[in-house]
Amino acid sequence: MSTADTAFNENASSNLKDVKFSILELAPIRDDGTAKDALENAKRLAQHAEKLGYHRLWVAEHHNMKGIASSATSVLLGYLAANTSTLRLGSGGIMLPNHAPLVVAEQFGTLATLYPDRIDLGLGRAPGTDQITMRALRRGRFETEEQFPQDVSEILTYFDDAKAGQQIIAVPGQGSKVPVYLLGSSLFSAQLAARLGLPYAFASHFAPRMMMQAIALYRENFQASAYLDKPYVIIGVPSLVAESDEEAKYLATTNYQRILALFRGQPTNLVPPVASMDGLWSEVEKRGVEGFFGVEQTGSKETVKHGLEELLQRTQADEFIFTCDVYDPEKRLKSFELLKQIQGESQ
Repeated sequence: MSTADTAFNENASSNLKDVKFSILELAPIRDDGTAKDALENAKRLAQHAEKLGYHRLWVAEHHNMKGIASSATSVLLGYLAANTSTLRLGSGGIMLPNHAPLVVAEQFGTLATLYPDRIDLGLGRAPGTDQITMRALRRGRFETEEQFPQDVSEILTYFDDAKAGQQIIAVPGQGSKVPVYLLGSSLFSAQLAARLGLPYAFASHFAPRMMMQAIALYRENFQASAYLDKPYVIIGVPSLVAESDEEAKYLATTNYQRILALFRGQPTNLVPPVASMDGLWSEVEKRGVEGFFGVEQTGSKETVKHGLEELLQRTQADEFIFTCDVYDPEKRLKSFELLKQIQGESQ
């Protein structure tokens, strides 16, 4: 086992009470439902998360993707904020190449003005969509991923107090100090977050391969800043908790079918679970889906508790942000309830 695959501190705590539990929402659309149903379910999940004591709920930006209703991320966040009272809400993330930094600062500055001390801005470097859709979003703008550091710095300027002679001011937004998080699935954003002294969220919920290397790079190169005095690591964790391992594995087939369809270039809405995936995927496709869910925690409370303790020992993460796509909305809410019970019952 390489150094990057081992814990950074052999004496690190594996007590789940020491890590924050949060949720990443994509507003999934069922095959027998509508986008409105998905947005209503997102509202219910946010209210459920607030009641259960989750730290935050973030919404992911995706475009032209069948089955996901979270494309207008800041608009959805306003809806969720209006229907909750204390839960932190944010983007996980805004895909910055798709947007002008000033517009992002104004949108999130407005949210922060309306809902003080509750709004986060997570920023991603990739467009998060296909090339045709990317061009439709940009409408002639020639932004590239290489401009990401400059765009992040521009947004930080808008959220800071205005400087003498500053020609462009975000209204609302200027001086709002909205917390900014950098998201990534490779090493680039880890390096940038370390250099800027910003918290870092790794997208291990869909791309876990470079997780340990990225976390190590971030921690080793972190420079304290006005935003953060020490590294702060969030990792994405696909999860599904049920009354038994068998039930959880059955319910998880909904998500396996979704990712399989995505791999085939045929995105789909959420579909009902199946008794077995045998015959639905080839061996190569099975390995691909399993790689996608490399840090997945699925099973009974006991099984997931053990898996999360191992993951925490391995990564020393400050926060887990959980994804969970279940066909039955009630069972999805139940999964998050059982997940929070795991944390509460940890010794």
